[in-house]
Amino acid sequence: MSGDSWKITAIAPRQDVESALAALGEDERMVLSGREVAEDSADWVLEAWLPSTPDETDLARFAALLPARPDAFRVEQLAEQDWVTLSQQGLDPVETGRFRVRTPDHPATDDPAIHELIIPAAQAFGTGQHATTKGCLAMLDRMEHGGVRPRSMIDVGTGTGLLAFAALRLWPDAMIAASDIDPVCEEVLRENAALNRIPLGSGPGEILAVTAPGMDDPVLTARGPYDLLVANILAGPLVELADDFGHHTAPGGDIVLSGLLTSQQDVVAKAYEQRGFRLMEAAAIGDWAILRLRQCAGHAGS
Repeated sequence: MSGDSWKITAIAPRQDVESALAALGEDERMVLSGREVAEDSADWVLEAWLPSTPDETDLARFAALLPARPDAFRVEQLAEQDWVTLSQQGLDPVETGRFRVRTPDHPATDDPAIHELIIPAAQAFGTGQHATTKGCLAMLDRMEHGGVRPRSMIDVGTGTGLLAFAALRLWPDAMIAASDIDPVCEEVLRENAALNRIPLGSGPGEILAVTAPGMDDPVLTARGPYDLLVANILAGPLVELADDFGHHTAPGGDIVLSGLLTSQQDVVAKAYEQRGFRLMEAAAIGDWAILRLRQCAGHAGS
């Protein structure tokens, strides 16, 4: 989209900016990006890119993302150019484990050992840039390297589809489902699947895209219980969904949780341990935690 594009800018503590990115992600109206003010600075810049003049609703929505609710925003009209391209500037490829995630404007790698995925920005949350997504990619890579071989997997809150795509690269014969409560995400996933030559469907080696809140869909229920469940959402919903996720995870199955701060990991882990899970690994990237838990025998579906 070209023409009348605008940007809203505010400076806030890094944790507040990262929380804002996790809470909103990216959508069709407002695209968020965050960056350091300077190397090792405690303050970050939160930027929102919009295709037209921001109104009071846009400004209120932006302000609500930051706990301090700063009054000093910088609102500026940009020169005529592609606002999506602007929002992607500085988004270097993300490399973690055997994965490399890039936007379409970066060249492909020539390393055959790397699982490369192409995810355009400005679509939905899950471009690989955020610490939670990067941490989940690294966790999945370690799990495969350690001998985990799921036959069925689900990515709840899939966003762009990135984690489901990554799982299919690691386990090409698995039956994989990807769900999100936002119907826009299903369209985005389908576009990204085509871009990455990912087959869609309901069989082994294919990804089934479903619009649903959590696991509340008969198709998702029928495909369970799952050997691997991944949910990169937020701490509150993760705690609320512990019983439901436990019901749909197979005995001995794994669950990977993220979207939570390290200060929240004990609360989240406890909710799942009470449901019969055992904490296998807790990793952190900055202030963000990634948890891997395993369903103990005799608890799934109870």
